[in-house]
Amino acid sequence: MEALLEPVFVFKLNPSFTSKNPYTVHFPNLPKIPSKPLVVATCCAGTPSPSPLLPQDSDQNPLQLSHDRTRDRRKVVRIAWEKLVRWSRSWRSKAKTDVLERTKKVVVLGGGSFGTAMAAHVANRKAQMEVSMLVRDPAVCRSINENHFNYKYFPEHKLPENVTATSDAKTALLGADYCLHAVPVQFSTSFLEGIAEHVDPGLPFISLSKGLELNTLRTMSQIIPQALKNPRQPFIALSGPSFALELMNKLPTGLLLFLSALQQWWWHQKTKNWPMLFSSYCLVVIYGSALQGRGSSFISITAAAVHIRLLFFCSCDEVVTSDNLRDVTGVEIAGALKNVLAIAAGIVEGMNLGNNSMAALVAQGCSEIRWLATKMGGKPATITGLSGTGDIMLTCFVNLSRNKRVGVRLGSGEELEDILSSMNQVAEGVSTAGAVIALAQKYNVKMPVLTAVARIIDSELTPKKAVLELMSLPQVIQTP
Repeated sequence: MEALLEPVFVFKLNPSFTSKNPYTVHFPNLPKIPSKPLVVATCCAGTPSPSPLLPQDSDQNPLQLSHDRTRDRRKVVRIAWEKLVRWSRSWRSKAKTDVLERTKKVVVLGGGSFGTAMAAHVANRKAQMEVSMLVRDPAVCRSINENHFNYKYFPEHKLPENVTATSDAKTALLGADYCLHAVPVQFSTSFLEGIAEHVDPGLPFISLSKGLELNTLRTMSQIIPQALKNPRQPFIALSGPSFALELMNKLPTGLLLFLSALQQWWWHQKTKNWPMLFSSYCLVVIYGSALQGRGSSFISITAAAVHIRLLFFCSCDEVVTSDNLRDVTGVEIAGALKNVLAIAAGIVEGMNLGNNSMAALVAQGCSEIRWLATKMGGKPATITGLSGTGDIMLTCFVNLSRNKRVGVRLGSGEELEDILSSMNQVAEGVSTAGAVIALAQKYNVKMPVLTAVARIIDSELTPKKAVLELMSLPQVIQTP
């Protein structure tokens, strides 16, 4: 009994509470208190006072009290979850699938790992839909058509029967309803200029490529319409933390779709049934059969490009809106610079500098990316979201990242030329590093970590000297 009389933290109902910063607590499913003044629940230290919401029997077993509170907390959590599930099911029931039904053909530009993974995923959405991959390598083309494998990147993953490959641009693009662009950034201009005559002016492009063009500093949202000589070519940027191997294994993945105001207008003219015309930030959740027990994976996406959602990501949707409307700049800059930062993270690992230095370096790199993106017109919230921080974490901390592997080998003492010659995939961060420094100078942004990576790649600085220089620099704190 004496213990129960000691001061404890209790909830008091105080109608006259006038603090400028009250801690409001919501009590779900409790009877309304018949009082005209605003009733605010505040947490304070003091002796318990009588309350209709607290047990009044001082002789009640404390263990029983604890059990009751645990049971009530679990009830609140269960009710909250059930509400989310009901809301999700209600939203899904309203989805339309007519876009998927009328889509006959999708073309994928590029036969690399991510292009192949997305081609397989889209093909699994509808067996009657033709998915044509435009590839340059004749051996890869034969492997896909004859054996249904991309022997170069996924020799153990069989592709759906409706995935075909060709080296003829006219054949691949003829009759296509949508186009997935998966060609590396540095080769995109020449590739697109070579096929421009076969591209329909209204063919929607969904860009999977991340990076900056070295000489021009252009992003894919600039490269595609300029290379095709069509400023109104429909364009959407798809970005987020995603490894092609995990997509092929049908594991859950989160991605984002971004489109500009002009592109929103175009999509609206094409499909009049947008549920949210001005929501250009779309959450894409890819659920794999490993999680769902299904024969093929499916994707759930929010509302911006409703026909892209229905075509590529099924009819199971969750509405997620954001203030980052039309922030194509933010998502493209984040997607490009995270590859450079991943090289820096790999160098730290290759030099065995430990987890403390890794965390410090990645945190500094995230700030540098945010500074530049904001100066260029991007929104900070985009950089801290799935397409920014999410992509950075995956690329910097997981060994499946090709850019990180380049950094690890550089930190271990290997020469860049030997590293690149032994790879069968493109590490975009290597070519992007120089473009990043040019942008930093153009927008007057200090970027010590990413600048150090560029100097290492140019063989003007060794990893060891770069680390010593970075450690001796004053802390860089910058507000764009």
